[in-house]
Amino acid sequence: MRCLVLGTSGAGKTTFAAELARRRGIGHIELDALYWLPGWKPRDPDDFRERVARAAAGESWVADGNYSVARGVLWPRATHVVWLNYGRHVVWSRILRRTVVRVAGRQPLWAGDRESLRKAFLSRQSILLWSFNTYAKNRVKYRELQADPRWAQLQWHELHTPRQAREFLREQGCAVVPR
Repeated sequence: MRCLVLGTSGAGKTTFAAELARRRGIGHIELDALYWLPGWKPRDPDDFRERVARAAAGESWVADGNYSVARGVLWPRATHVVWLNYGRHVVWSRILRRTVVRVAGRQPLWAGDRESLRKAFLSRQSILLWSFNTYAKNRVKYRELQADPRWAQLQWHELHTPRQAREFLREQGCAVVPR
């Protein structure tokens, strides 16, 4: 299995992907960790693609993220896509809760950066604003990718609720399922 986990920011891609990879005993590729440099600076696209290619060189993996710049590296090798296509209210409540926990706990993220109250709630670079503004666009984009004949080799699993995600993990032979 070489699986891509897609969804709008806040859907729970990383949590789902990490759990699927753990239960299947395969590698987990977190694209955010490969993309971000200290100071919230994006990595050079060529360097990013090289890092993604190295991470995805194995026979089996689960990758999470929506980076179109890495599509040419990951998608031709992938066998499955899991699209966490949750309703806006699920995504919004998750991204809000996650952001508050990260800000309050000063949780270090990729390259040691942290979300701040100012950046999360008072900035044009707000992850909350990003999630809200990309929600509908992502749904259109993923539907187009699903119909694109270039990706006909991919087995798509579109999950609309967290309950469906838990059931998917169970169907994959996973004995224990996250809440």
